[in-house]
Order: sequence, then structure tokens, then C-alpha cells
Amino acid sequence: MFNAPASNELIDSRYAAWRLLTTLCLVTLGSSCMYVVSVVLPAVQSEFGTTRANASLPYTLMMICLGIGGVWTGKLADRFGISPVIWIGSIAVLTGFVVAGLAPNIWVFGLAHGLLLGLVGSSATFAPLMADTSLWWNKRRGIAVAICASGNYVAGAVWPPLAQMGIESIGWRYTYIAMGVFCGIGMALLAFAMRQRPPLVFVPTASANSSASAMSFSSTHPFGLQLGRAQILLCAAGFACCVAMSMPQVHIVAYCGDLGYGAARGAEMLSLMLTCGIISRLLSGWICDRIGGVSTLLLGSALQGLALLLFLPFNGLVPLYIISGMFGLFQGGIVPSYAIIVREHFPPKEAGARVGSVIMATLLGMALGGWLSGKIFDLTGSYRAAFVNGLAWNLLNLSISLWLFWRLRSKKDSTRAE
Repeated sequence: MFNAPASNELIDSRYAAWRLLTTLCLVTLGSSCMYVVSVVLPAVQSEFGTTRANASLPYTLMMICLGIGGVWTGKLADRFGISPVIWIGSIAVLTGFVVAGLAPNIWVFGLAHGLLLGLVGSSATFAPLMADTSLWWNKRRGIAVAICASGNYVAGAVWPPLAQMGIESIGWRYTYIAMGVFCGIGMALLAFAMRQRPPLVFVPTASANSSASAMSFSSTHPFGLQLGRAQILLCAAGFACCVAMSMPQVHIVAYCGDLGYGAARGAEMLSLMLTCGIISRLLSGWICDRIGGVSTLLLGSALQGLALLLFLPFNGLVPLYIISGMFGLFQGGIVPSYAIIVREHFPPKEAGARVGSVIMATLLGMALGGWLSGKIFDLTGSYRAAFVNGLAWNLLNLSISLWLFWRLRSKKDSTRAE
């Protein structure tokens, strides 16, 4: 039997803090495959004798399935608790890495990433854990969700250089098998600490730092729209921002190889990018607790567009290190802000499913962006057009964010007038 729901006394408690630490470790383990596949892309392309676009397909399949999986794992977590979901995910992560490491061709390699690592494995430790974390925190909900989401970037900072070392010493296949054993067993053990169910009823405090939440916590018309329309807008914004976000994250290793700097330099840039993303997510969580999710989303979107723009005129080794760090600092807080927006403006009992839907849209954007950038490279012979494509998608996200911000400001102004 699963543990009974916790009382509201555990919200913002020491137990919630320990649970958050466990969550951070789980996301770090479960997200490992999202970044390692970028590191092995050149080796996989060479071994299987395929195009850059086809070599990018395993990442695309994984992101699509990860997004879809986040919806059903979120619903399962809403109903049964997070622990059973993580146990299932741990088996899938172990199996997926092993199957990918033994793959005879690019298609088996891709299916292992999509069906095992994406649909069942990583999906158990991303959207469901962000939704779960939001139920355990009130006063510091923004920073708590940011810490949870930072596990995704901790994975990006830790695993690429380790994977590159493994590739150079034992080959990418044995590296994959070793990672599967370590991450799968680690997830299964940590899941025992997550058996406590969250409170059934979450009541926000009327503090200055949570005024946005108190204003529209259980609104049936977020942003003055029907629930379904508001959800679609958030999903569209998430999809667009992550098409743009995926270009540097997926292709920076291959980009550095094409420029003559080598895959190792690209792996270092990816690690730097995602390390800075950790700082960005924590800072954005702190900002989110003060200005709200929509304002934080708008700020992150504008800064991400600026960083993407800088990739166009600069391609020297030192500038690329600097811009990679800036990109990580600017875009890290975007995805967690969607979870905060859902908690601020949608009913709490639907948190898992709704956060899962928005995260699905972001991951579908990452999937399309990763493949599309490779396809544009195959057609043009360079990544310049791919960066321009990312900027166009980022502009769409910025437009939606600005419109939602304007809707909220209009609503506040009309309330004050009354």
C-alpha cells in the first residue's frame, strides 16, 4: 500500500527539503541520456555510416517520446504517487542504455532512445517530479521547482565530459552500458525515499512573495481565457522556445568538430553551457518567487534570443566558450517557469497532467529543433541558417510571453479600477 497523503504541516518543512535533495539526484540520473546522445553523435554517425540528420534522429525520437511519456507518468503520479513511476523508469533507463550500447544499426539505437530511455525512463523523472515538488512548497515554490529542474542541467554538466572520457578510453558502447547500470540502480534506490504522498489540499499563503499565486491559484479562466485555450498557448510557447534552445545544446559538439576545434572542445562547451544553466535556474527561481512565472518567462525568452543572435557573428574558440556560458545563463530558467505558471493559474489537483502536457510541448520542440538543425546543416553545409531558424522560433515564444504578460497586467489594472 502507498503511504497516506501528508498533512499541510510538511509543506516548507525539513522533510520537504530532504525530499527536494532526493528529487535533484533523481532528475540528474534520469536525464543523463538527454545529453550523452549529443556527445556520441559524431561517433555514431561515423560507425553507422549515416547522415547528420539521421544521426540526430535518436535524440529527436527520445525527446518526442519523453514529452509524450511525461503526460502519462504525470497522470500516474497524480493517482498512485511518484515512487512506483520512478521504479518503472529505473528499469527502462537501465535497459535502454544497454540496448542502445548493443545496437547493430542506427534504427535500433534510435528506438532504444525513444521507447525505453524517453517514453518510460527519463519521463518518470522530469515533469512528474516538477509537479510533485510544487505541491510541497509554498513560500519558496519558485526556487524549489528551479532546484528540481536544475537536476536536468546538473546531468548536462556532469555526464558529457564523463561520457567523452569513456568514449576515448573504452568506446561509446561500453560507456552506454556502464551508465545504464549506474543510473538505473541509483534511481531504484532513491525511489524508496519518495514514498510519502503530497498533501491533497494546497492552500497558498497571502504573502507578498506569493501574491500572484493567491490572485489566481484556482482560477477557471487563467489570463482571462478558458482553461483549454490557456493550456494551448502555454504549450505553443514551450514548443517554440525549445526549438530555439535545442540548436546549441544538440549540435555544439558537432559544430566545434566542423570548425576544427574537435569534439572534446564541444563537449566542454556543452558542459559549461549546462553548468551555467544550473545557476540560471536557481536565479530564475528566486526571481520567480518575486515577480511571478509569466514575467520570468518573458525575461528568459528575451535573453535567450540575445544569446542565439551572438552565435552568428562569432565562431572563434574563445568567443564560443563565452557565448555558450551566456546561453546557459540566459535560458536556464525558461522551462521551470512553465511549471510555476501552471501552479499559479491552474487548479492544483491537475498539476501533474497539466505540467506534463506543457513539458511535453517543450520536449517536442527540442526534438524538432534537434532534427531540423541537422537537416538544415545537410542542405546548406553550415549551421548559420540553423541559428537563424532558432531565432525565428524564439521570436514566436517571445510574442506569446509578451501577450500573456499584457493580459495579466490588464487584469490587474481592471481589478484595481474596480
